[in-house]
Parts: sequence; structure tokens; C-alpha cells
Amino acid sequence: MLQIAVTGKPNVGKSSFFNSATLSEAEVANYPFTTIDANAAIAYVTADCPCKELKVTCNPRTGKCENGVRYIPVELIDVAGLVPGAHEGKGLGNKFLDDLSQARALIHIIDASGATDEEGNPCEPGSHDPLDDVNFLKNEVTMWVYSILERNWPRLIRKVMSEHLNFAKVIADQLSGAGVFLDDVIEAERIMDDQYDKWEKEDILRFLEKLLEHAKPIIIIANKIDTPQAEENIRRLQEKYEKVIPTSAESELALINAVKAGLIKYQSGEDHFEIIDDDKLSDKQKMALNYIDENVLKKYGSTGIQETINTAVYEILHQIVVYPVEDEHKFSDQKGNILPDALLVPQGSNPRDLAYCIHTDIGEGFTHAIDARKNMRISSEQELKQSDIISIIANK
Repeated sequence: MLQIAVTGKPNVGKSSFFNSATLSEAEVANYPFTTIDANAAIAYVTADCPCKELKVTCNPRTGKCENGVRYIPVELIDVAGLVPGAHEGKGLGNKFLDDLSQARALIHIIDASGATDEEGNPCEPGSHDPLDDVNFLKNEVTMWVYSILERNWPRLIRKVMSEHLNFAKVIADQLSGAGVFLDDVIEAERIMDDQYDKWEKEDILRFLEKLLEHAKPIIIIANKIDTPQAEENIRRLQEKYEKVIPTSAESELALINAVKAGLIKYQSGEDHFEIIDDDKLSDKQKMALNYIDENVLKKYGSTGIQETINTAVYEILHQIVVYPVEDEHKFSDQKGNILPDALLVPQGSNPRDLAYCIHTDIGEGFTHAIDARKNMRISSEQELKQSDIISIIANK
């Protein structure tokens, strides 16, 4: 399962974001380091389910399907609040960084209201510039990985040069504990020269910055958009950075709780909600819902929580959703469950890759695949597309 980390300073709304995205119960309080140990829970990326197109009723084994929208599970990790100098041991230091090790993407929560200082302490709204918070996460993660590599760098490079070893393979092995893969190193190596023994500290850091763009891509989340100070800060953030998503985690939590109480109809990611029975709402509840409607949903189009998960999976991690089936005629497994599985696979995957995702034995025994929509055999090297329904034929 894909792992995505929710990161940022204390008090920016990380745990509220985590709770609203996973319906979890991480502790929320207005003081630094409320989250001491990393929390992990399931969130869902959404996709159009083929069940509507095929006019069938699906039976998901994991996740769910509601009104033709498929919910595919991913794992979110809510890690301890980060402060500048974490790689030197400040705050919770390397504990925070170690919690990031297996995450494939980082959701960086920023307080768009400017109401938390650089250490994560509450301050007057608008008194802190949230743009100052963007780059420090990237710097902390880079310096954390540098500290891992620096200890053995001379020995590793002597070994690469004297034994004519593959540089990318050696570095990938060294950084495997930090969640770095060989492909990440190969991509970063392209911008560097191969005189590794001549690299200075700044060369290594430049290499690592590029490496982490692939190994730990970051998506910026401008939280607390319902506050008066947020709008101008969000505009400035979006002008400077390519991927900034406005969010209101507290609004999403309030809407979810209203759904649980049977007060409204609402689906995460929508730009509206429907009041079920106006008489059941107190004046305070009506005011709160109206505030969310005017200052979040109508203004920004959603609370941004579902958009964040979808953007992280589809645009940052470049995944697609594929539906493996055993019976290509009924779109089902052997037990008759229709569209039982929705798998996330990297863009560019082919049927053989899908077979290995299902099970190693199926991958090793792969013979061919069938496009269930067309009821037609396809090449083992054909690139899969979003929402493909594929039957894998294997001799194991």
C-alpha cells in the first residue's frame, strides 16, 4: 500500500488534516508536539468506478464504492511536528525524519493564516509569513539524508572508483533505509558529472536535492483557508510554487461530523452539502454550516482534503487505477464478486507488471492478458490505462 506522510510544523493543523482524511482520532491540541509517535491510518483516493458504465453492481474487497465513485485505500502517516534544525536534533529531531523513511510522498501542511511562528508556537494571525515555511522542510529532509551519506561517502566513492562499481546501485543500497530506490538515484545522477571523487559538499547536496524530488516529492497544503488572513497568503504561495492546494481541515471535520449526526448529506470533495432536516439544527449549527459554505465551499470549491489525496497519488506519485478480474466476461473473480479489486500501479505499467502486483507467483507464471472491456488478448508490453479492466492468465 502506498504510504504518504503528513508533515509540517506543530500547530498548523496536521492532526486535523490527518483526522479529516482518515476519520481517525489523532490527538489535537494547541501546543507543540501533540503528536509524539507517528500515527498511521487509511485514507482513500477516489476514481470513477467502471460499474456505472458497465451497469453492474460491484463488490469491493477493500475500500468501497458509493454512487459510482471508487475509494481505494492508501496509508497516511501523521508524524511529529518538524521545526528548523530537526536534522541537528532540535524538537523531536531525527525521530521525525525517521518516521518519513518509507513514505513515497510528503504532504507539507502550512498555516495559511500566518498564526504559528517558525517553531510552531501560536502567534497573532497574519504576523508570520507562511512562505518562510515552505523551503525548510525540503532543507531538513535533504540534510537528514546527507547525514546518512556523509559518514561513509569517502569509503563508498573509493570503492566505486577502484572497483568500477555502479555508482547508482551503491548509493541506492546505502540509502535504502531512507526509502530511496535505484530509479531515484539514476534520475538524480543525470544532472551530475561522473567524477564522484571530485564532488564537494555543495555537489553532494545538489545531487541529493534532485534525488529527493523523485524519492520524496512534496505537495504544499495551505491550511486554515477559512480565516481572513489566508486569502492573500494563498495567492502569494500559488504565484511562487507550482503545486499548492488550499484546505480547511476543521471544516471537513465539521461536515463529516454533521453527516454522522444525520444532519446533512455530503461527500468529501464536493462543493456543497444538503441539509436533511432544518428543524434538527440549532442556530449555532446553522451559523457554522453557513460559514463553511460561504468561506470554504463557495470560495474554494471544496475543503481541499480529498483533492490533496488525489493530487498526491495521481499527479505527484503518477499512479493509475486498474481493475484485475478472473472472469473477463462477468468482470468478476472466481466467487462471482464483480470488480472486486482496484489496484494502484505506476503509470507506464504493463500487464506483466500488474501480474506481479497481484502476486509474485502470478507474475512468474504470467502467460498473457485479456482486456475485459474488449474481450481481446493484449500484449504483455502494452501500457495500461486508467480504469482498465484486465484478466491475467497464468500457469501457476
